[in-house]
Amino acid sequence: MELLSTESASLGRLDAKRRLAVLLAEKARRRERTKLLRLYPDEGPLRRELYPKHMAFFRAGATEYDRCMLAANRVGKSFGVGGYETALHLTGRYPEWWDGRRFSHPVEWWAAGDTSETTRDIVQAILMGPLESVGTGLIPEADIIGSPSRRSGVTGAFDQVHVRHVTGGASLLGFKSFDQGRKKFQGTAKHGVWLDEEPPSDVFDECMLRLMTTDGLMLCTFTPLSGMTEVTMRYLGTVKTP
Repeated sequence: MELLSTESASLGRLDAKRRLAVLLAEKARRRERTKLLRLYPDEGPLRRELYPKHMAFFRAGATEYDRCMLAANRVGKSFGVGGYETALHLTGRYPEWWDGRRFSHPVEWWAAGDTSETTRDIVQAILMGPLESVGTGLIPEADIIGSPSRRSGVTGAFDQVHVRHVTGGASLLGFKSFDQGRKKFQGTAKHGVWLDEEPPSDVFDECMLRLMTTDGLMLCTFTPLSGMTEVTMRYLGTVKTP
């Protein structure tokens, strides 16, 4: 009986360890799929008071329809600014501290990079996660409705994604790239556009037209690698936007 009791206790501990391992794995999985809800906390090493430029950018959205984070590489402008704000508007999951623009309804939004490949590898990955683990980006897995439609001719690239909004409706996110040319940015009105990397001036102007009837938002995040271009000078105040 003592031997049986010892074996039973060992099996019980083993089962408990397995259950704990399963629970920890599920906790890690859920954490990986809810990044949006944990950015810019009140306290800790990543508390938002350490990011005054990011906070100023968000705050400006309450009054400015056209904003740009013109900054160096690796300072969080794509993930922590453009991607973060885009995901908030698509889902409606604004944190309590958010003092920027708020939409009270689902939105139609574009997110674009300079080429089809960089849009897939950077912009799409930031919002959706890698292709093999969709739902680990800034848009929570639970808010992605169905399977994203694929873009023809580009392996692993998405075309459109439906995103669940807190109001009960669905936002529509479309992925584009500057190398498609201006004509691919014509068409329907949008509530917002996120351009990651500096766009050609004709693409920029076309996107601005898409926002006119919606009182929409333009978000640009880029490093001015090409120098004092027309788009860069607009944000520096030397050229007026039409």
